[in-house]
Amino acid sequence: MRVVFMGTPDFSVGTLKALVKEGHQIVGVVSQPDKPKGRGKNLQPTPVKEAALEMGLTVYQPKKVRDPEFFKLLESLKPEVIVVVAFGQIIPESILNLAPYGCINVHASLLPKYRGAAPIQWAVIDGEEKSGVTIMKMDAGLDTGDMISKVEVRIEEDETGGTLFDKLSEAGAKLLVETLPSLAAQTAVYEKQPEESPTAYAGMIQKSMGDMDWNRPAIELERLVRGLNPWPSAYTKLNGKTLKIWKASVITKEKTEEINETDLCAGTILRADEKGIWIQTKDGILNILELQLEGKKRMETQAFLRGYSVETGRVLPF
Repeated sequence: MRVVFMGTPDFSVGTLKALVKEGHQIVGVVSQPDKPKGRGKNLQPTPVKEAALEMGLTVYQPKKVRDPEFFKLLESLKPEVIVVVAFGQIIPESILNLAPYGCINVHASLLPKYRGAAPIQWAVIDGEEKSGVTIMKMDAGLDTGDMISKVEVRIEEDETGGTLFDKLSEAGAKLLVETLPSLAAQTAVYEKQPEESPTAYAGMIQKSMGDMDWNRPAIELERLVRGLNPWPSAYTKLNGKTLKIWKASVITKEKTEEINETDLCAGTILRADEKGIWIQTKDGILNILELQLEGKKRMETQAFLRGYSVETGRVLPF
């Protein structure tokens, strides 16, 4: 099929490569404009742009896809289908209706659950047992279009936002190339979504979300640590410095018998030794297993404590 591909981050790259490998004719790749990065503020190409150029594909980077001149450009490419994977701009109806088979989106959740910009992280944070990918024909709503196909992916107990990202990227690429032939053969079955989603909108992740609130239960904080790994990461303050928390576990009730939890304030450091850094929460104890103090390398807690003293009884901020 003649395909225009629209995508920006790493998540999108696998699908673009799968389309090329499957033999589809990529008549154009559309990605977000390059952004300045680093101290030198040099323009950094998007992951999709880098991959597309390596494969010899033509890349377009409009500031706004609503620009009438950009629409004329897309029209001249005569795509049969437009594939959209985490592009990053709202696509106007003029483009949604341009190709005969419409705009087909690879969405990283089992719709209608987790509509929105960050379904991967929220599925981990919320403690879901499974996630997946939905291939959807886009409409004017936010992830509300008709569903065409789905694949489920199990969320493991130690799953992070990063590991689930990789699994869903691979699953989405595979599902998309398996689904496109049914569009061409006109055998695809389109399932309408209910108006209301079973979950809250999966809004964008903000750095401030990582600030650990010790007045929350330990089980919720452990999921937050995993969901925000690798970005933007969970964190707290220790001696005035930011302490990123990369890995944690919930201490079971049996292991807390040696500690008297009566009247302990949430955020209290209960122990800091070879077993980790134990912190009292509203409900239960969170054990920090891997961390990174501001200005230092990421490391296991045991290694960190060999060179840094952490005072028990101190209360961390929240």
